[in-house]
Amino acid sequence: MKKLLLVISMLAVGALSSYAAEVPGADTCWTKSGNFGLNLTQVSFSNWSAGGDNAFGFTVSFNYSADMKKGKSLWQNRLETMYGLNKTKSDGTKKTNDRLYISSNYGYSIGKSWYVSAMAELSTQFAAGYNYGNKPKTKISEFMAPGNLTAGLGVKWNPKPYFTATLSAASWRGVVVRDSSLRANYGWDTADEKEMDKMLRNEFGGDLTMVFQKDIIKNVNLYSRLQLFSNYLQSPANVDVKWDVQLVLTVNKWLTTNISTNMIYDNDTKTVSVNDAGETVLKGAKVQFKEALSVGFTFNF
Repeated sequence: MKKLLLVISMLAVGALSSYAAEVPGADTCWTKSGNFGLNLTQVSFSNWSAGGDNAFGFTVSFNYSADMKKGKSLWQNRLETMYGLNKTKSDGTKKTNDRLYISSNYGYSIGKSWYVSAMAELSTQFAAGYNYGNKPKTKISEFMAPGNLTAGLGVKWNPKPYFTATLSAASWRGVVVRDSSLRANYGWDTADEKEMDKMLRNEFGGDLTMVFQKDIIKNVNLYSRLQLFSNYLQSPANVDVKWDVQLVLTVNKWLTTNISTNMIYDNDTKTVSVNDAGETVLKGAKVQFKEALSVGFTFNF
């Protein structure tokens, strides 16, 4: 945990230092923005007749965008990190948020608002995650288990500064699961020993990503990223869906309210449960949904 917080802090310090070092006359073809946030929650009880449980929680986040538009080139880059924990006296420590996302998309103009493009992205989590609904809790993820690597070639449409749609008709996606005990959860064939020994599963298909980011009203910014992926090699009709939405309401220079939702449907990701005999049971894929509301300190730059 200490190492994780140190890494996040170093990222924040590095970005702030870079920002502070900018001087008049710097290359104006770059548009850079980011934010560092820290949200804390704490509840304590002493002889409280209504009952309750002492609790402490935090969420730390760091997001950064760097976009370059020069001549016929359009290069868009984004980093998203988030980590949160909650600790109660009765249930101990549980992870509440965990995200690492990096993307880079380069386009070369071929017409008004149209570009040929190349994209690459990585998405995973920092630490181990558990299904706390199972008794005992069941481990279902860790760093690069799963991890999704995507690279593709295609076309990009950028009709407005706040909207981009990228269609990569030829895309490679590598699903990485470092922990062999978790591979069955993410589509590995348990009957194939050779496949189960491999950390990486290759997929080839089409990827459509649409990104919208704009101040919809004063002090209210909306960011939405919808990603669709069809694996040509296996069940192409089962389209994987990832939809991330973040609404940031700025109260003042330091205080913000952040509402975020994440929806995922991946046909290869199984639902993990434990039966009465204590055995792990894998069931079919379901829509995954997460919602978070936070109020806290945020530094925008």
